Amino acid sequence: MNTLQIGKRIIGPGQPVFIIAELSGNHHQDINQAMDLIDAAAAAGVDAIKSQTYTADTITLNSDTEPFQVKVNDAWKGLTLYQLYQQAFTPWEWLPEMKARAEKHGLFFFTSVFDATAVDFMEKLGVLFYKVASFEVVDTPLLEKIGQTKKPVVMSRGMASDEEVELAINTLKKFGAAGVALLHCVSSYPAKPEEMNLSTISHLAEKFKVVTGLSNHCLDSKTDILAVAAGGAIIEKHLTLERAQGGPDATFSHEPLELATLVKAIRETELILGRPQHGVGEKEGENIIFRKSLFVVKPIKKGEKFTAENVRSVRPGHGLPPKHYHDLLGKIATRDIAFAEPLDWSMAK
Repeated sequence: MNTLQIGKRIIGPGQPVFIIAELSGNHHQDINQAMDLIDAAAAAGVDAIKSQTYTADTITLNSDTEPFQVKVNDAWKGLTLYQLYQQAFTPWEWLPEMKARAEKHGLFFFTSVFDATAVDFMEKLGVLFYKVASFEVVDTPLLEKIGQTKKPVVMSRGMASDEEVELAINTLKKFGAAGVALLHCVSSYPAKPEEMNLSTISHLAEKFKVVTGLSNHCLDSKTDILAVAAGGAIIEKHLTLERAQGGPDATFSHEPLELATLVKAIRETELILGRPQHGVGEKEGENIIFRKSLFVVKPIKKGEKFTAENVRSVRPGHGLPPKHYHDLLGKIATRDIAFAEPLDWSMAK
């Protein structure tokens, strides 16, 4: 069975879904909002807080030439990459305080890292695991650096081909990663339900033999719940205090009440899915007596044969199981048997 261990927490089939609140740039460069987001995520019942560790200078170049202009995604269109990341980045000096706040609530804190300096910074901070964002799946030097930390990694596949995913997983493991979880992710902002193809989750688990889940950019919650039903062991969802405030990821982020509702729905889904069961459930046991069994439907005298005319399979279940019907026919009654008596083997020879 494929599992991922983070600290003392085991993630995988049969375990509670690991729910991550992604803060991204929804703090609007205000540390108080960042702390409020962490508090709101904790109140919603998530398991982990995720931030992002980069600066505009570590993730891109300060250029307004054609390749650096954003021409897709309405929330970002018209900016250069440098301008976008200047708006969206989380100041690194906040991260120790954010980690402390998350851990005060009993939550894991980790980040997506985007270059070697970010990995070094988070190592000093003592995080237990890392996130590889979907766009970084192909950054092999970064994957090597992350793998060298010897820590578990959660990776979003996004636009990556199976070959690119395989290379990324192999690189992380080759350089020492303690384990890899792979999240299905549609790198569209916001993603539409018809783009999700959630059957991919089980495909990823089977093909790559890893824990799987969903990093979801859909605004609705149905996709997250269905992802759990499809076998997802990790759900990552963006969080904002209020979509009306705007921000780089606001259009596909849940507000606190929505996130709390989603967490509750996921926990209910877990209960409904339960574990594989092939016997009688606890409450079912109360009703098993109402199954069919063999009864006498006409009075039978001692020495008379059991026949299709005097024996039937009817409810309730006090007599012999119906599977013995043909074994009983033709046998001789050992005593008089009244109408509606349940049959047992002491009555036949």
